[in-house]
Amino acid sequence: MSRLFLGLDLPDDVDFDLSLMAGGIRGARWQAVEQLHLTLHFLGELDGGEARRLIAALDQVETPAFELQLGGAGVFPPRGQPRTAWIGVTRGVEPLELAHQRCARIIDACGVERDRRKWTPHVTVARMGRDADSREVNEWVRNHALYASASFRVEHLRLYSSIRSQQGPKYRTEAVFALRD
Repeated sequence: MSRLFLGLDLPDDVDFDLSLMAGGIRGARWQAVEQLHLTLHFLGELDGGEARRLIAALDQVETPAFELQLGGAGVFPPRGQPRTAWIGVTRGVEPLELAHQRCARIIDACGVERDRRKWTPHVTVARMGRDADSREVNEWVRNHALYASASFRVEHLRLYSSIRSQQGPKYRTEAVFALRD
């Protein structure tokens, strides 16, 4: 059984920008560069047969390539004790949502369970423990609220597997799906 999610990789220059934001919140666990991505759908544990059927179906996704830009900063949940610090999406939201919806239909048609909570496109940059100081978190958000990445072209979606380790999850690309213009 593999723990899978569907997402998109970020260009190296954007990964580098986001890595420079790590710091300023005691007790935060900052994502390593190789962990940075934007999740479209978390799928959970799938056996080999389910994964193969899903890969074959997703290979037929009809979604055009698009331009994307990251920007702004925030935390989840928006009220109460923050658990996750993130960078949002400022450009390309509509085509990203279209890709999300079309992939959801394919995933559902395959009978694969997916996370059905409201989806907010973002890149997780840190996870916080219970001892995170809300003043430090608020200051981090203020300091990065005006961040805007370089615009980049999204031409592929990726199916990742997540392997748990002492140093945090390790992600491996299981399949790549070309977006069609």
